[in-house]
Amino acid sequence: MIISLFGYGVTTKAIAKRFAPHCLIYDDKFKENSQDEFGNKLLMCSEYNPDISDVDIPSPGFPPHHELIKKAKHLTSEYDFFDMPPSVWISGTNGKTTTTQMLKHLLASRGAVEGGNIGNPLANLDKNAPLWILETSSFTLHYTNRTAPDVYLLLPVRPDHISWHGSFEEYEKAKLKPLVYMREGSVALVPEEYAHTSSNAMLIGYKDSRDLAQKMGIDIEKINIKEPFLLDALLALGAEKILFDKADVEKINSFKIDHHKLEEFRDKKGRLWVNDTKGTNIDATIEALKRYRDEKILIVLGGDDKGVDLTRLFEHMRGLQVEIFAIGSNYKKIMDFSRSIGKAAYECKTLDMAVAQMDKKLGMDGVGLLSPAAASLDQFSSYIERGELFMSLVAALK
Repeated sequence: MIISLFGYGVTTKAIAKRFAPHCLIYDDKFKENSQDEFGNKLLMCSEYNPDISDVDIPSPGFPPHHELIKKAKHLTSEYDFFDMPPSVWISGTNGKTTTTQMLKHLLASRGAVEGGNIGNPLANLDKNAPLWILETSSFTLHYTNRTAPDVYLLLPVRPDHISWHGSFEEYEKAKLKPLVYMREGSVALVPEEYAHTSSNAMLIGYKDSRDLAQKMGIDIEKINIKEPFLLDALLALGAEKILFDKADVEKINSFKIDHHKLEEFRDKKGRLWVNDTKGTNIDATIEALKRYRDEKILIVLGGDDKGVDLTRLFEHMRGLQVEIFAIGSNYKKIMDFSRSIGKAAYECKTLDMAVAQMDKKLGMDGVGLLSPAAASLDQFSSYIERGELFMSLVAALK
């Protein structure tokens, strides 16, 4: 079997290693033909011949408008390519990683393994594990046309990745796609507006955290986790309840939230700063603003906003005590929106300049918040690099 791989990222590298030397790997970065350490061929995209390939697997983020995608005759997602054991898929706009980690925390003793968009490709997962817990991106769902989960946890869906999908409607369609293929006896927890989507699965709709807790028979008052992570915790507990008729609240209360998500720390003067670099879209940033709505907020905004309309974010800030420090490739757009709602804004362009300006204005009664509402790749290698730089810049303040 000849496997053609589009893009040489984490997912496709894992497949190439497992099925070497039978993979042909195409990437726009390749300027000449060569081979990888496993004997697979690394080829320029111009070399692609759809007639010699038995299966074509794109990296999840490989854009659907790329010429290779248009030419492929046997396009298959990572999810459709591998035979899965029973699985839980987790998707939505914000909270996928945390929900995935929480469910793994609850079910690790039962042998469950986590993977997917969380950084562990399916090619590396134990096929004999009793359960796969998969963080699932809209990119992966776009290319998946056969496989479905036994339990689907869908967090709220808000505008994101518009430039990749072409519209919010197409992004939303990708998020709902598993419902089309789910079997009778499977279960999906979905936001209330999707509770009547056509599906063979049992759909349980929820309005908010409290509504979900009530429908799943979980005592919300015993959970120590605060929003926005409370909904993540309830979805994880809900999956445990569906699978094993148990919701281990004590176990979920022992879960530690990952770094770079509303991570609070203080500088040498005792002032509060918050690293929420994983706030890469407007809904994540709105949730961060809600947490500190009673404080004076100095916020760093900007980066690659992925073509999303920022109006809703700035409308949310109208009633808050907020000053805005604009960075990244969309800093001019941030400045224009700030002026439109009458909020003080500073054209910083880079994160180091933003922190320097915030240092002059932040008092003991306020919070210095990095929650950019944008991806980081215009200026950084990852959101993690952005968050770590933010924390080091604050630590270096006199």
